[in-house]
Amino acid sequence: MEAAANPRLIHSGVCHGTLGELIQGPFIRNGELHIGLISLPVKKYSCMHFIHDEDGCLNDDLAGKDKCRRAIDIYLYSHRKQPPRGKWIHDSELLEGKGMASSTADIVATIRCLDAIFSYESSIESMTTILRQVERSDSVFLDNYALYLSGRQEVVHHFGSGPAFHACYIDEGDRIDTEQVGERLLSHYERHLSDYAANLDRAIGAFLKEDLAMIARCSTASAVLGQEAVSKRNLDVLLANQERYQADGIVAAHTGSLLGYLYIHKPGPMQMGELSSFFHRLGYQCRFVQTGF
Repeated sequence: MEAAANPRLIHSGVCHGTLGELIQGPFIRNGELHIGLISLPVKKYSCMHFIHDEDGCLNDDLAGKDKCRRAIDIYLYSHRKQPPRGKWIHDSELLEGKGMASSTADIVATIRCLDAIFSYESSIESMTTILRQVERSDSVFLDNYALYLSGRQEVVHHFGSGPAFHACYIDEGDRIDTEQVGERLLSHYERHLSDYAANLDRAIGAFLKEDLAMIARCSTASAVLGQEAVSKRNLDVLLANQERYQADGIVAAHTGSLLGYLYIHKPGPMQMGELSSFFHRLGYQCRFVQTGF
């Protein structure tokens, strides 16, 4: 009990997740086609804790978190550190396989916990070096919006920390492995390069001008473009009812199962009730959340 009560013996790392992507599509880098994205950060988090126990050992208590264990090994090797003695504990609000960047957030939370243990602060370059050796990742280690190449773990454009949208979303129920759909996405991108490029140009301009309405429209266009690659069962219904429910746009987890409406201004209680009824008629319980940083 004394160890648990002593804050010096517990270290933690935290990382936010995403509510899918505002933009996902092709980006050509050095003549090669890559998956580019502008994620929509959400105020839900993955947490990694380490409880020190000098009489114990590095316990194998990260069941199902092989990528986190891999990140720990890479971190310790790169910093020439010995494994700390104690117990790892993981907790997360992020659903797995749904498009909330849960896996990347887990890894980043793990790296930040190691930073806390060893009194270090990993740079963006250090983060991406580790991620590059573990998985195709999201940009959840940043505190600003960015156009990010998930396979190269490379930031192409940094934007500001706005906007903050309000979202009403559902989980269509599927569980999607991001790694398995990569080739399908790239093939789809090749067939629709011009449409994707035009939408990305509009989105970048909208971020630079802080034009929230245009960002929301670009998010809708991105969701529609991605429908052929990883379809959403209810996208057509949401499009048909967008004006009725006064939504500014639609957001989708392009390689996940989340789908919902975007609002620049927070819906009021009556509007939230109407949205809840609408989605309940479709067979889903909707959730409301504020996005952004």
